[in-house]
Amino acid sequence: MTVQQFHYAMDLLLGSVLLGIKHAAPIMREQQWGRIINNSSINAIRITSGDWLYGAAKAAVTHVTKAAAIQLAPAGITVNAISPGAVATPIFYGGSASARGLEPEHEKAKLRKLTQNLANSTPVGRAGLPIDIAHAVLYLASDEAAYINAHDLVVDGGMVARGTW
Repeated sequence: MTVQQFHYAMDLLLGSVLLGIKHAAPIMREQQWGRIINNSSINAIRITSGDWLYGAAKAAVTHVTKAAAIQLAPAGITVNAISPGAVATPIFYGGSASARGLEPEHEKAKLRKLTQNLANSTPVGRAGLPIDIAHAVLYLASDEAAYINAHDLVVDGGMVARGTW
């Protein structure tokens, strides 16, 4: 790891969360209501997968989420995080920029293979999809989740509980 890699990871993964809270909280305080939902990762709680610098930054996101939740709760603001597991997206085969360079048929084939591999490694027997994360966010943003605060919602099809990929 270089110093440059460290700063890039911390600025992108943690700094964006800190700045998001910094700028959203005053507006939410004025209205005495709000929902802040941060993006963490199962790598924040599981050291057997992923890059350790990424995991450390995501663990910090989870910690900041809980600290901000306690501080902002009196103003009617809840702060939670979502920790996705492996979700079938182009990031697994080089990221969005890499996927844009693929022929559409090749990209679809890669996504199909990834989806099947993830389905085989997940206790629920299917790959996680972006819509699964979207539903979790919608729930935490809803009135039904008004009493949920300082929580890290793991959305991983049971991968963390199993302990293996």
